[in-house]
Amino acid sequence: MAHNEEYSLFEDVCSFVDDAAQHMKLHPGLLEQIKQCNSIYKFHFPIRLEDGSYQVVKGYRVQHSHHKLPTKGGIRFSEMVNEQEVMGLSALMTYKCAMVNIPFGGAKGGVNIDPLQYNAGQLEKITRRYTSELIKKKFIGPAIDVPAPDYGTGAREMAWIVDTYEAFNPEAINAKACVTGKPLSQHGIEGRTEATGMGVYIGIREAVSVEDDMKELGLKTGLKDKKIIIQGLGNVGFYTAKYLKEAGAKVIGIAEWNGGIWDEEGIDIESLKNYQSANKTFDGYGKGKFIENSVEIMEYPCDILIPAALENQITSENAPRIQAKIIGEAANGPITKEAEKILLDKDILVIPDMYLNAGGVTVSYFEWLKNLSRVSFGKLEKRYDMEKYKFLVDSIENATGDAFNQEQRDSIIRGASERDLVNSGLEETMVTAYHDMNQKRKDKKIKSLRTAAFILAIDRIAVSYTDMGIFP
Repeated sequence: MAHNEEYSLFEDVCSFVDDAAQHMKLHPGLLEQIKQCNSIYKFHFPIRLEDGSYQVVKGYRVQHSHHKLPTKGGIRFSEMVNEQEVMGLSALMTYKCAMVNIPFGGAKGGVNIDPLQYNAGQLEKITRRYTSELIKKKFIGPAIDVPAPDYGTGAREMAWIVDTYEAFNPEAINAKACVTGKPLSQHGIEGRTEATGMGVYIGIREAVSVEDDMKELGLKTGLKDKKIIIQGLGNVGFYTAKYLKEAGAKVIGIAEWNGGIWDEEGIDIESLKNYQSANKTFDGYGKGKFIENSVEIMEYPCDILIPAALENQITSENAPRIQAKIIGEAANGPITKEAEKILLDKDILVIPDMYLNAGGVTVSYFEWLKNLSRVSFGKLEKRYDMEKYKFLVDSIENATGDAFNQEQRDSIIRGASERDLVNSGLEETMVTAYHDMNQKRKDKKIKSLRTAAFILAIDRIAVSYTDMGIFP
């Protein structure tokens, strides 16, 4: 299913929307407008290779919904990139932003290349050329469309994008806000790197905090001693694992594309990651058992399974063998539609991607705000708060005759750093959205959190379109 051309992520997303719409009273015309991609831009450009030969590269940018502007979404560099995939991911971005109440429309971009086949110089040329094609057609800008990193791209590419944009728009004072996920030196934001993983952690923590839901699954509330399997130890998988482990959960299996590790004693995430960075594989890692065919690991017994790699990892073929009680979709679209029906029939709680991995876009939103205001969060009020707390602590000490020890004193007086404020905003966003979604699921008496998430999202988009009216 994963690699054939007939599969359309976009059609899958539309069918989720149709499922949700059955529980709503929506005008069919409005539903049609919500589902469609508003703008699709496909283009080709040449690059000159080292040996003097040429290659024609395919690029895409899709803006799915203009109910809120700018639109927002990542750029992926991958040979799997095609129009249907970019359309589908762009639609998911729309519903994801609406679901967690971030005021962006959805977009997505892609370049059909295998980034591993190019050196840094060539990737820079491809990225800058891709950006200039977007600029020409006004498909990028702080008020229009704001890209971000995705599969195959990172902070480095975002720095090239912002530099290219500034070269073409020297008078634009908000130019830095044309893209997010930038390095800190280019006015990125503290906490962006770990944002998605942190969001996944918060979402799962909230899910296991609801007593009646856990009772139905035969689990205790809280993360302590929960057994966890994660597929993918990239950025998202790594930070998810790290935070869950710090919260008392036990990561017992990690699967990567070239093998996995199984260890019921619990895996030391940092040490495994260091080994992987050095050896490009888990094979030979001293602890636990190396599993050659890592896809099997997802079928091992655990409390929570977290697919944090690519789409279509749990299909109708392997879904019947999944033993987890909860599945947290950290990746985009890791469970096919047929597979999800099977999982729900087995009473597995599926926490959907459009909610669970929204930490990235949430913190991207904070980065965009930071760039528009051109001041880092906390800079203005930090010292003022510290003085106020210091005065408060002194007053308490004087009134009681007791003294705080230095550690207590420091932790009370500390002003919030940019990272503290980012994490606070991220937590607020994820916590509120989970309970909104779970409540909607219960109100509508449905099993699927995904359908509940789509109902919430579609409702917000519908209100936005209706209030906006149609031009002219």
